[in-house]
Amino acid sequence: MTDAADPLDAGERLGAEELRALQLERLRASLRHAYEHVPFYRESFDKAGVRPEDCRTLADLARFPFTAKADLRANYPYGMFAVPRERIRRLHASSGTTGQPTVVGYTDRDLSVWADLVARSLRAAGGRPGDVVHVAYGYGLFTGGLGAHYGAERLGCTVVPASGGMTARQVRLILDLEPSVIMVTPSYMLTLLDEFERQGVDPRGTSLRVGVFGAEPWTEPMRREIEERFAIDAVDIYGLSEVMGPGVAQECAETKDGLHVWEDHFYPEIVDPVTGEVLPEGERGELVFTSLTKEAMPVIRYRTRDLTRLLPGTARVFRRMEKITGRSDDMVILRGVNVFPTQIEEIVLRTPGVAPHFQLRLTREGRLDALTVRAEARPDAPPEVRKAAARSIVAAVKDGVGVSVRAEIVEPESLERSVGKIRRIVDLRPRDDG
Repeated sequence: MTDAADPLDAGERLGAEELRALQLERLRASLRHAYEHVPFYRESFDKAGVRPEDCRTLADLARFPFTAKADLRANYPYGMFAVPRERIRRLHASSGTTGQPTVVGYTDRDLSVWADLVARSLRAAGGRPGDVVHVAYGYGLFTGGLGAHYGAERLGCTVVPASGGMTARQVRLILDLEPSVIMVTPSYMLTLLDEFERQGVDPRGTSLRVGVFGAEPWTEPMRREIEERFAIDAVDIYGLSEVMGPGVAQECAETKDGLHVWEDHFYPEIVDPVTGEVLPEGERGELVFTSLTKEAMPVIRYRTRDLTRLLPGTARVFRRMEKITGRSDDMVILRGVNVFPTQIEEIVLRTPGVAPHFQLRLTREGRLDALTVRAEARPDAPPEVRKAAARSIVAAVKDGVGVSVRAEIVEPESLERSVGKIRRIVDLRPRDDG
């Protein structure tokens, strides 16, 4: 795909005009592929009064209907596939904890492209052939582990398929096998940090030099926390199983200024979350993706629910998306104020005496909703520092977010730990069943 002397592959060397021409060619082909082979898209396009040939410019994509997660669930398991089931080489699926699971499939070519793009992402993050890569994403139906695994192998790395869990053993593997790159969720990286310190090992003295973190939103303060405590470069990777998996977009180590979308394979749009109107470049809204090269399961204008904005490219020709600030379906509306977990995270991370582990608890008092921020104390924080931290969090949320909350500083390691995506919001409000 690329040689050791040139860290960029052919797609990354495209000029702006070449890229736009390639996108339009691939977009038109993807629309035809979806329309001709997926009954859902044929019905959806016909209902909207559009045909694949109506897409003559990239801007014409806005005329086509959206795809939502509910559409994937309604067509479970194989209804969104555009090739015969016999051509599918792998299946992945969501957990289904919030409803019918979604199933995605990959042809041989899809798997090869996926490996190429994760390899591209790893190179952009600072990984190189010959590196040992510790993969602590979960393996199985979740796309994180296997996606990272095959991409690292495609780059020419040695892979340690650690998966999640068994945290003490993970620390031993890192110390013994001396990986230079770790791929993991940011919340589990903090759990690993705690385990290093519990074992009396200085995390700054390990062989790790690059951390590639994804699968959940995380903030600049969390990046600083991880980089300072581990002495590594912490960069963001983005993906979702419905579009491919990890490797849809990647932050470059040399700039750390947002994630370059691999636009030769995925066309991004930003839309108003309420109206669906396409927003001008630079405005913040909901991220929407159309796949340009997928065979097994093309997706047309898939609504991710992730909130961000698109910016011009810097380290690559491709446009950047800002780090995800939250999800429209993770947003808590508290007395008319929009609250995102990432806003609270920034406050917790800058509060003295508090560890970077927190949870938001929603309750109902009378007819009003109430929010309590529960954050763990650092082990060395005395009682007076913990009391001051609670007061500081309450004041900072009121000043910065504009809503009144309670804060509880709980004992170290008392909040539930996660080996994958952390559960930030615990909704204890009674259900309104009518």
